[in-house]
Amino acid sequence: MYRTPSAADVSEVAERLGITLTSDEAAVYQRQLAIMIADFDEFLTERSAGRPPRYPGNRDVGYRPTAAEDPYGAWMWKCSIPGAPTGLLAGKTVGYKDHIAVAGLPLTFGAAAMEGHIADFDATIVSRALEQGAEIIGKNVMNGLAGGFGFGGGYGDYGRPLNPHNTEHLTGGSSSGSAAALAAGEVDISYGGDQGGSIRIPASWSGIVGLKPTFGLVSHFGISFGSDQSIDYTGPMTRTVADCAVALEAVAGYDGLDPRQTKDVPDVYDATSNLDDGVEGLRIGILTEGFARATPQVSASVHAAVEVLAGLGAKISEISIPEHQTISLAQKALSAEAALAIRGTGIFGAFTRTFYPEDTISAITRIWQHHNDQLDPRGALTLLAGEYSRRYFSGRLYARAQNVRPTYIGAYDRALAEVDLLIMPTTPTQAPAFEPIPDRLEALEFALHGATMWDATVNTQPFDFTGHPALSVPGEKQNGLPVGVQLVGPRFADDLLLRAGQAYAQAVDFDDIVAVAS
Repeated sequence: MYRTPSAADVSEVAERLGITLTSDEAAVYQRQLAIMIADFDEFLTERSAGRPPRYPGNRDVGYRPTAAEDPYGAWMWKCSIPGAPTGLLAGKTVGYKDHIAVAGLPLTFGAAAMEGHIADFDATIVSRALEQGAEIIGKNVMNGLAGGFGFGGGYGDYGRPLNPHNTEHLTGGSSSGSAAALAAGEVDISYGGDQGGSIRIPASWSGIVGLKPTFGLVSHFGISFGSDQSIDYTGPMTRTVADCAVALEAVAGYDGLDPRQTKDVPDVYDATSNLDDGVEGLRIGILTEGFARATPQVSASVHAAVEVLAGLGAKISEISIPEHQTISLAQKALSAEAALAIRGTGIFGAFTRTFYPEDTISAITRIWQHHNDQLDPRGALTLLAGEYSRRYFSGRLYARAQNVRPTYIGAYDRALAEVDLLIMPTTPTQAPAFEPIPDRLEALEFALHGATMWDATVNTQPFDFTGHPALSVPGEKQNGLPVGVQLVGPRFADDLLLRAGQAYAQAVDFDDIVAVAS
């Protein structure tokens, strides 16, 4: 329901938009707005909406697990939704980060203000997984409204998922619940989200496998945009490389509902046929800049992985990409105004012919209209930066950030013409210890800049910006904590990354690497 605005209301709103009206002018506008809003209301109430995509099987409505059932705080919701009797994912259990729509299940985006909202449609990676035989067993906790890191004293509205390798340490985020559930062996596959490393950082710190696919390879339909659509991804998180490959193949390919998918995205994608072909003759470049901030422990573990790959016949060389050290500024510039734009157009964007989930868009817009005080600190900072960017630079900053993208893509592509894959630490540090910060202002200060002390995104964020696929696999542990080894390749060479990761996993005691100490 709506209330017809008065002339005074119109004057007030116009003033916020930078339009000054006299009282007589406001009255004229008010009369026309009353007619227009009534027409909008009639359109909403009398015209049938397009039917949302939904798997036609039975749906278990599920339940919120107890603390005893969920000792690592990894699950928002538990359920059992069986898929087709056969398929690539038959016999596999699957979870979804809670920014991914599963029809009939809660969709909170990690925000308590969204409590009670139920998705009425399936994301593409949900319907495709079910068609391939997966059993959906729940939604995984995330922190922030489709983003955030959960570092230090900050964590999401639904608590801090615990790292099964050491519960006193962080899991990484924002796909934190996915990582915890996988490391604990509670699910086979969880599909997460990655805007600056939110699949690969928790994979690194929690000792699991995480893939950020090539941009556009996996449809993003039904998944919220926490920032600019051009840096947002979904991808599989698993305990084994083989599961990661099959999880990618099951959902990858063009589907017509994600406007970011261009004609070069294949209809289907083969990630498994060459999985066991090894790395004999494969050229792997050690990215010099990728080790610039790595701790000695992380560096040692990644170089040990390099030695394993060399022993399997890979040709190893050093390679330098200076742009790797400056690319983060471009993405930071992009993200500020993008956050502002998303709030203006709606959580699922605008300007394309696709299905727009009305109920979810409305629910999130109401949060933005009435609960801005509940934004996570980094989200609020990004929004404020976007507002000042727009005021001071009149859109130039966002335009420049988009326009320099080809320069950075070209820098990595030139390197990948000399080698087949790049290798570097996923994160330059291991999972930091969790340190509660009781003082509110101190916690706010830490939330806004404290995460930079770990440089967690320095090797992950660049490939969200360029679109290259990036795979994190666990290297050998150091001091009982996981280390992530990141492989990066050319666009659509996701299968090659998985092949190299599989060769490494088969050559080492991978079960011991990913195992949680009892």
